[in-house]
This record gives sequence, C-alpha cells and structure tokens, in this order.
Amino acid sequence: MSSKIEEVAVRTPKKVKWLSPLQELRKNWVLYAMFIPIAVFFIIFAYIPMTGIIMAFKEFNYRDGIFMSPWNGVENFEYFFQSGKAWLVTKNTIMYNLMFLGFYTFFSILAAVLISETYNKFFKKATQTFMFLPYFISWVTVSAFVYNFLNYEFGIVNVFLRNIGFEAIDIYSSGGYWYLLLPLLYVWKWVGFGSVLYLAAIVGIDQEIYEAATIDGASRFQKIMKITLPLLKPTVVVLILLGLGRIMRGEFDMFYQLIGNNGALMNSTDIIDTLVFRSLMGTQDFGMASSVGLYQSVLTLIIILFANYLVRRYDKDNALF
Repeated sequence: MSSKIEEVAVRTPKKVKWLSPLQELRKNWVLYAMFIPIAVFFIIFAYIPMTGIIMAFKEFNYRDGIFMSPWNGVENFEYFFQSGKAWLVTKNTIMYNLMFLGFYTFFSILAAVLISETYNKFFKKATQTFMFLPYFISWVTVSAFVYNFLNYEFGIVNVFLRNIGFEAIDIYSSGGYWYLLLPLLYVWKWVGFGSVLYLAAIVGIDQEIYEAATIDGASRFQKIMKITLPLLKPTVVVLILLGLGRIMRGEFDMFYQLIGNNGALMNSTDIIDTLVFRSLMGTQDFGMASSVGLYQSVLTLIIILFANYLVRRYDKDNALF
C-alpha cells in the first residue's frame, strides 16, 4: 500500500506557488537592488534617446526643436535612398563586419586552443599578456602607427621597399589594400580579448573526458577535433549571434581614425556610421542622419531575428531566444 502511495506521489506534479509582484520583490529585493544601476543606465542612454526617432520623419530646425519641427513624412528616407549612397554604405558595412566576425572568431578559437595546449606556464602567461595588450590601445594611436609605417613618402615600409629596388605602395590612394588591412588590424586588436572568452569555455570542459580519450589512445589533434571544438560549439554560436547583433554597427572609431575624410577611399571604406557622422558634422542634416540610423537599427533587428530563427531550426538548444 505504501509503495502505491509513493508511486502516486511521484507521478503527481507539485503545484507551483506563484508569488505576487510585491512578494517577489520582498523575496529577491537584493537582486533587484543590484539591478537598479543597470536599469537606470539603459533607461538614460538607450530608451530615452529613442524618442529622437521621430526626427527621421521631420524637417528638423533649431527654433522648433525635436517635437515641434514640421513633419515631412518619408522624405528623409527618400533622400537617403536616392542619393546613391544607401546600397554602397550598406554593402560596405555588412561586408566588413562579416569579415571582422569571421576572422575574429577563427583566430580567437585558434589562439585559445593553442594556449590551452601549451604546458609551459610562463610561456602561456606571456603569450596571453602580449595578445591582450592591443585591446588597450586606442584607434587614434593605431592610426598614427599605420600612417608612420605605410605613408607613401616617408613610411617605414615604403622606405624599405625603395631601398631594395621595389616601388612604394600608396595605400591612402587605393581602396583595394584596405579590404585586407582593416580586417587584419581588427583581428590584431581584438583577438586577445576573444581568446580569453573561448579559453574560459575550454577550461570549463570536464577534464575526465580528455583523460578517457588519452586512455583510448587519442592523439592531441584528435582530442582537439573530437572534444574541444564540438564542446565549444554552444559558446561559438552564442558569440556569433551576439556579433550579428552589431553587424550594421561598424567600428566607427576605427574607420574614422584610419580613413578620415579621404575621398579617394570613400567608395571602398565608407560605412553607415561614417555617413551619419558626416551628415551631422558637415550639413547638420539631423533628419537624414536619424532616418539612416533608424534604417540601420531595423536592418540589424531583421538580421539577428533571421539568424536566430536559423539556429532555432537546426539547433534549438543554442538559440538566444
């Protein structure tokens, strides 16, 4: 009899006790108190500025302000798409960010795996330190380095090329070189940070799996291919999805500091963020700048929703939502 009662008790699900908002607040008030600074930050810097979206549909002027300026419908969007810049900056933004994300992910995983397979502690720490240092160097400093190395007249690289009988390379007049140079500089600056994220995921892998593979006679390369990389998959998927969330947000500081307003490189390196900046600083066309920013945000939302949909369809456990 008692066994039947126990069986019924096991099969009968326990009722979940729902708490009212006030009870929930009382029970977890410490957690909510810790969340307040984050909530205030996002309200001030993320949600309140969203009211400026209405400028995309207005002919802004300083006298009437944001809310009293006359409406002009979708004229700002029409001007943006008819200017001939819409496709160019959209293509460049997506292309560069896909290259950045691809190279960054590949080299970050490669660096993390190589560091994790290194047994010399001193070499491991020294390598991590030197790889992480570029993360703290501003793009202003990087632009000065690049200019002094690659300047056509007195750059170190071009002086060396002339001395050995080759022609100098004028990268500031040819956009083709930047398709390779910008991703290389991005990886150089961010790969140390990315390797830390993936290295933390590798450290979290159960070491007994590696010990069992060693007993079975697996080589180091086989353990990397059959254990490390497959178990890194959830981390890789999440970080790629988060990276896709910024795919329309170009590295403005990198592009502006390295390229500036160089007209010779505009078609090859102009992205949405630099176009918006020039609209604000040059013509002070706030309506057009706001419409481009709204276009950028909507396109980003579509991309991240589509990417997350694909992940949910093929690997539901690793989707963001």
